[in-house]
Amino acid sequence: MDHAPSSRVARVITVSDRASTGQREDRSGPAAVSLLVEAGWTADVRVVPDDIDAIAGSIRSGIDIGARLIVTTGGTGVAPRDVTPQATVPLLRLSLPGIAEQIRRVGAENVAGAILSRGVAGVIGPALVVNLAGSTGAVRDGIPVILSVADHVLSQLDGGDH
Repeated sequence: MDHAPSSRVARVITVSDRASTGQREDRSGPAAVSLLVEAGWTADVRVVPDDIDAIAGSIRSGIDIGARLIVTTGGTGVAPRDVTPQATVPLLRLSLPGIAEQIRRVGAENVAGAILSRGVAGVIGPALVVNLAGSTGAVRDGIPVILSVADHVLSQLDGGDH
């Protein structure tokens, strides 16, 4: 049986040009934080623009503050400014494509467009990092998938047994 990691600290990163400039309220980030806190995690949210360096910097900053789980929301579609996967992939030490595939599968049960998400998942340093699409629905569908494996992934990263 897996045990919860000793440090259940999460960082949620909302990727949105409009939310980062105050033109739109960030709803997906706070929704993710709420679900994580309900599951026993300490979590905060940061909002960054759709910019590879800003996204990558925020991921690194989350790891620097001790976050073991980093969830991004937004920037996973096909629009020219959707660059979250491009910011995440170069940082990955290990890719965990099954997590992203399951998130798309669950999402597609509710919204056919969920299959268009290019979100990725993997390990960066001691943290599990997962990209979600930028909607409250994507958060509602994706966070339970992440939580279903997060403790196991972190236990493995900490040297736990299979």
